[in-house]
Amino acid sequence: MADTSTIVGGGPKKVLYTLATIGNMGVGKAAKALTAKNTCKACAYGMGGQHGGMTNELDEFPSVCNKSVQAQSTDIQPPIPLPIFEHTLSELRELTGREMEKLGRLGTPLFRRAGAEQFEPLDWDAALDHAAHRLAETDPNRTFFYSSGRSSNEAGFLFQLLARAYGTNNVNNCSYYCHQATSEGLATTIGKGTATVELEDLTGADLIFVIGANPSSNHPRFIHMLKNCRERGGQVIVINPAREPGLVKFAVPKSPLSMLKGGSEIASDYLQPRIGSDIALFKGLAKAVLEEGTEDRGFIAAHGADFAGFQRDIEALGWDEITDACGLSQAEIRRVAATYGRAKNAVFAWGMGMTHHVHGVANVEAIANLALLRGMIGKPFAGLLPLRGHSNVQGIGTIGVKPVLANDVLSRMQEVFGVSFPEEKGLDTMACLKRAEAGSVDAAVIMGGNLWAATPDTAFSSRAMGAIGFKLFLTTTLNQGHVHGLGDGEVLILPVTARDEEWEPTTQESMFNYVRLSDGGIERIATVRPESWILGQLGKRMMPGSPIDFEAFSGHAKLRNAIAAIVPGMEQLADIDVAKREFHIRNRVLHVPEFGTLDGRAHFVVTPIPRVEPGKLLLASVRSEGQFNSIIYEETDSYRGKAGRYSVFLSALDMADRGLVEGQRVRVRSEVGEMEGVAVGFDLPKGSVLAYYPEANVLIPTAVDPRSKTPAFKSVPVEVMAA
Repeated sequence: MADTSTIVGGGPKKVLYTLATIGNMGVGKAAKALTAKNTCKACAYGMGGQHGGMTNELDEFPSVCNKSVQAQSTDIQPPIPLPIFEHTLSELRELTGREMEKLGRLGTPLFRRAGAEQFEPLDWDAALDHAAHRLAETDPNRTFFYSSGRSSNEAGFLFQLLARAYGTNNVNNCSYYCHQATSEGLATTIGKGTATVELEDLTGADLIFVIGANPSSNHPRFIHMLKNCRERGGQVIVINPAREPGLVKFAVPKSPLSMLKGGSEIASDYLQPRIGSDIALFKGLAKAVLEEGTEDRGFIAAHGADFAGFQRDIEALGWDEITDACGLSQAEIRRVAATYGRAKNAVFAWGMGMTHHVHGVANVEAIANLALLRGMIGKPFAGLLPLRGHSNVQGIGTIGVKPVLANDVLSRMQEVFGVSFPEEKGLDTMACLKRAEAGSVDAAVIMGGNLWAATPDTAFSSRAMGAIGFKLFLTTTLNQGHVHGLGDGEVLILPVTARDEEWEPTTQESMFNYVRLSDGGIERIATVRPESWILGQLGKRMMPGSPIDFEAFSGHAKLRNAIAAIVPGMEQLADIDVAKREFHIRNRVLHVPEFGTLDGRAHFVVTPIPRVEPGKLLLASVRSEGQFNSIIYEETDSYRGKAGRYSVFLSALDMADRGLVEGQRVRVRSEVGEMEGVAVGFDLPKGSVLAYYPEANVLIPTAVDPRSKTPAFKSVPVEVMAA
């Protein structure tokens, strides 16, 4: 088994890596990019904006991490040389994700004619005219629009407005593949779908749970808060099947003491349940709290609902059923429950290890139950914190890039613009792709991201994307989704500005419901265009008789005025570019127990324990330290013993049962596919397997949580055998 016991997250190597990356970018360009008043382009933890490029809303400096620098390094690249496009699509498909990323920025519109084997550069007028013509001649019911979380609030609002005015509610963002289960689970319990805490609340928490997440790789700035919690005498409890070295110990580059002593202790306790068994563990923790009498009876009586049914369900559950399901002992569960019982202010943070299951919504409801049991929602320094991935994925949802809008928002939008939108219920992302596979989608508009690589069951993804007759992509760089799954149809790819290159200021929303203003204004490539400008030009050409002046509405101030008038809580957006006053969205942060449910109370929900077939291996796809979403920056994972992209992580017991040894070639088989990889021993519970996303997508079925429509990337039955 690979020895990861000496691995420390962060540290000098990360500092040197960052310095080397900055050196490759050029110190002048890097300094300009990192210090400009633009929001960080990486995770939704958020920093930058009007406080300064490397500063957060608490005015902490420097607030920067490896992920920020990696994102900037991509945007600072020169344009892809035109001779690259003389290569065939077959040749481009041979490139890895990292090699695609390193080609450079896309600097010209590209067109692939139906059935052709090459891209050809186009000028902007020809590209926009063709895109508008192809969309205008297509039945809107046979289209879908999809956005990543990279885009601004302004571009996102215009994107969904264009789609609905055109005639479709098939409008999606990447949250259907990540935290939609969070939004659904919080809606049923507290009546709100986002974090209940602000960044400052982390400074006063004496207990922070980190559940189903690996922030050492994916949200490095959050580690700084965990370290501070430990140093002021608080506790950090990690719940994760994998014992991640970066969550055990992390050398925080900002802290000289942390660096000098070889790293700070992060986790004060670490529970490793079997993959997919978290509900059993959460119910065990609730049972121990109730048996110890540390629940907050006053809070429950004053602000809770449906507690009696919840309590009966917990009391009827036997300890043997709990421990058999999750693989943890009663003593371990009671120990953590006792720590929770002593806490004054607890924050529950979780990632996609909770949402990527067919019972993802129930996972989130079980977390909310546990927080409500001790009154940890509705007061300062305590609450719920879903760890969102992309920098504006939450904002994109807030301003309406989703298939179903609240009735009041929809009515207000129709009133403001003087139009009627389609009444049909829009389809979620997976439903759109299922319809495409069936031959019922003729066109798709995809703004950012890599939908092909993000979709489970790679064979399905290729079939579905390939069946779409016209695909329009808006992107800063080429990725594998621009050369795979093309089918025989037309493809048009338009190059867009990065956030700090926008012609006008834009806004973004962090996972803390905090809206930042980005100045834009840096010019690197003269031939790229803002997404909002492109969308305005498309609307003008597609719907010349529309009462919406799409060209005028590509202006960001006009878009912000519309958002402020239509979206509840966003009123302050109207003058943000003048006042330069960033803000928390109204009625989201809960420092008092005022819930968004119909009766104003927080609801306990009974969450059944999912059944797992005994003896089956369950696989979870994970990300490496050297990647961001589907973007691969480094081929090996420095936090998991330099593991390669096709590593298959197994417990020592599972390796022994199968006669496998470290470094051996193995085959992993699921109901939908097979992958060859290399066996790597890792600290995991028996029956749990890890492999890297997106490579492991070949193994992952398209099954979704019936409530959130989120795919089950993290609980896939597999077999592992020698190759």
